[in-house]
Amino acid sequence: MGEQAGSVYYVFVAAVFFAYWACARWRLPRLGIILFANYLFCARFGLFYILLIPACSTLDFLAGLGLMRFRGAAVRRLLAGGSIALNLTVMAGSRHMGLFLGHGRWDWIFPLGLSFYALQSLTYTIDLYRRDGEGTASLLEYLSAAAFFPTLQAGPITHVTDLVKQLRERPNLTRTDGGRALFLIGMGLLKKALVADYLAENLVNRVFDTPKLYSGGEALIAVFGYSLQLYYDFSAYTDVARGIGLLLGIRLPINFDRPYQSANLTEFWRRWHLSFSNWLRDYLFFSLPGGRTKVMPYLNLVITMVLGGLWHGTTWPFAIWGLLHGMGLAATRGWWAWRGRPRTPVNPWRRALAVLGTYLFVCLTWIFFRAGSLAEALAILERIASLTAGFENISGRLAAVLLLAAGALFLRQAWYTRTMEAFEQSPFYVQAVALALVVVTIQLVGGGGNAPFVYSRF
Repeated sequence: MGEQAGSVYYVFVAAVFFAYWACARWRLPRLGIILFANYLFCARFGLFYILLIPACSTLDFLAGLGLMRFRGAAVRRLLAGGSIALNLTVMAGSRHMGLFLGHGRWDWIFPLGLSFYALQSLTYTIDLYRRDGEGTASLLEYLSAAAFFPTLQAGPITHVTDLVKQLRERPNLTRTDGGRALFLIGMGLLKKALVADYLAENLVNRVFDTPKLYSGGEALIAVFGYSLQLYYDFSAYTDVARGIGLLLGIRLPINFDRPYQSANLTEFWRRWHLSFSNWLRDYLFFSLPGGRTKVMPYLNLVITMVLGGLWHGTTWPFAIWGLLHGMGLAATRGWWAWRGRPRTPVNPWRRALAVLGTYLFVCLTWIFFRAGSLAEALAILERIASLTAGFENISGRLAAVLLLAAGALFLRQAWYTRTMEAFEQSPFYVQAVALALVVVTIQLVGGGGNAPFVYSRF
């Protein structure tokens, strides 16, 4: 999100906020405001979206009505299967139209990827098919929830049944929720501009684009830098989305829980991109056959993660990224089956070594996630393996940002919670001054945060 586009977006959010709360006591007007905001947000990327998304959402809504009405297994499978086929087509088309019809000629049709929209829409029909959620007979409620604009571009993936329920109820914005919303938005802006964008511009992009110009030590630092960039960038988007949701009386799920403190890959995926990992677990892994056998659960883990990798892009690096994580998860599960799960509390030194080992493995896989091709990934690995140790391109300021960003990941959760609670309870003028300081700091130190969010391209 560029600086100008970002400013326009927050003006848009402010306008939606005031219009929404002016109509909050009346159900139809407030839903109409959300629906209008959803499609106005989509229209920014292309008028094509305000035709495609309502059409797809209406078909999913009709499938949901059928799933609520019919009891026959064959009809229900047909309805659920039709919704799955529709959303997978939308997902593949929005991401890979150029692959199917020729790069450069048709990519303009989908400047906004619809992967998160498709995954979120599938939660509705699959939940109704499994009888795990309550649907709606109101098309307006469904359309407002299915394309809820804060989550449309990069999540967090939210159960549509939960969004429908929240949008149906009369909203309430307490002082605490308002303060928390502003805190999350401000924190997201700081993460994005001062850490993610700075590391991308001054280290990660340069090394990954031209690895031969850097030493092995600098390439290794760039990999660690990318792990920080990706976390701060994506968690920043989630913070902003959750904050905007709270301003509209909607609670969105947490997406990150200090993932780099994980002692194994299973724990990592319970802390990293929670809404996506939960989606893979609930709607893909549990749907694969052979779950009660001894061998298939391990194979299913690999299949699930490879498909999760290919969801990010149909390239070998993404497939290898998913394969490595799938094999790592299967190995972890196999080790626990043989030796038993580690007992708690674990020896602090053993846990520290386990956290370090997990982080190094995750960083290794991030090389394939970041690289544009297999050749680029191998070039980074080759530079690291050269064991050259020059650090001329690592400035003092860059080193300071890396150390502060890494150290912030290990602050106690209680400190963060107390800071947020203090902000929530502070007077409005204190909150206003704090947000003004955030904006000034970003302009003076971070350069405005000009890079788009990493996951906005998915």
